Amino acid sequence: MNNFVFYSPTEFVFGRGTEAQVGALARKYGARKVMIVYGGGSVVRSGLLHRVKQALDEAGVQHCEMGGVQPNPIDTKVYEGIDLCRREEADMMLPVGGGSVIDTAKAIAAGVLYEGDFWDFYIGKAQVEKALKVAVVLTIPAAGSEGSGNSVITKQATLQKLSLRAPQVLRPVFSIMNPELTYTLPPFQTACGVADMMAHIMERYFTNTTDVEVPDRMCEGVLRAIVEEAPKAMADSQDYGARANLMWAGMVAHNGTCGVGCEEDWASHALEHEVSAVYGVAHGAGLAVIFPAWMTWMADHNVRKVAQYAVRVWGVPQTDDDKAVALEGIRRLRAFFVSLGLPVTFGQLGVEHPDVERLAASLHRNKGELVGNYVPLRQADSEAIYRLAL
Repeated sequence: MNNFVFYSPTEFVFGRGTEAQVGALARKYGARKVMIVYGGGSVVRSGLLHRVKQALDEAGVQHCEMGGVQPNPIDTKVYEGIDLCRREEADMMLPVGGGSVIDTAKAIAAGVLYEGDFWDFYIGKAQVEKALKVAVVLTIPAAGSEGSGNSVITKQATLQKLSLRAPQVLRPVFSIMNPELTYTLPPFQTACGVADMMAHIMERYFTNTTDVEVPDRMCEGVLRAIVEEAPKAMADSQDYGARANLMWAGMVAHNGTCGVGCEEDWASHALEHEVSAVYGVAHGAGLAVIFPAWMTWMADHNVRKVAQYAVRVWGVPQTDDDKAVALEGIRRLRAFFVSLGLPVTFGQLGVEHPDVERLAASLHRNKGELVGNYVPLRQADSEAIYRLAL
């Protein structure tokens, strides 16, 4: 196990009706005026936005708002939010929604206090040294952004979808997690969230770091729980127990707990970011296509951990043929995604003829000559993985 620093100060307030505490919590963390950020009209139609505002009013916390954040969030909305936040002099960001809304709010939180272009943080030109506080009311279990210091934004002009990691300043100070708020999610969105949280765990699980039995077992246990709970949530949208387990799994998957002491990979996310940036597909659906393809390529290049994953997560019998074991595990993963209604090929994703060369060239232009750590990918390798997803 490698040396590590694990810093996770977020206060999680979990359970039924917890959104009613948002005002008291905002005041507890020193907010004078919060900027509420949300996506489409679902938080309005459900009454959640009204309840959040009411709780803030009762606590004496002022608020302003910005709606209209879209999936695969874009830089233009961040610029809009930065301008609004500065005019309104808000001192805390309050995203009400899922990963796209939270990531946008984090980008605004970093950009408001920075004299340059917030995009500098995403291209590595500058480091986030200070930011407004961020708090969350979560409605979609998927991205895990409610417990992480990460944010992903797409630059619309260049179709660059890049991530930022700033755990010391962008982890939410508190996150409200009420599983009841996920009851109205469409089945496909629930399934995409499942694929996303599983991918977050697997990016950490596929590591060459040795002596990581505790992180391995944590990853495997959470993955097994997701595999058991996801079909229940899909079968009954108001199964509180299943929804609660998925909501907590999504957070644990991405707050760093499962990857302590490990060199993480993240090649599959980088591969998928190019797909969703260019073709506008749902991130979780793209991961359901890309991750099994990446694993299939790894069965020929670094099979050990893929075989272990097949045995421990999917119950494939252990044999002396690691590649055969690995491929059976990958087959079971694909079958699970299909059972949830997810695509597992580009064609099923709605991308009949992906420009593989363009995707790979853009990936390595953004990320460099080598991508990932489990087996560092060169451009030809990335092209091969995209082709395995056809």
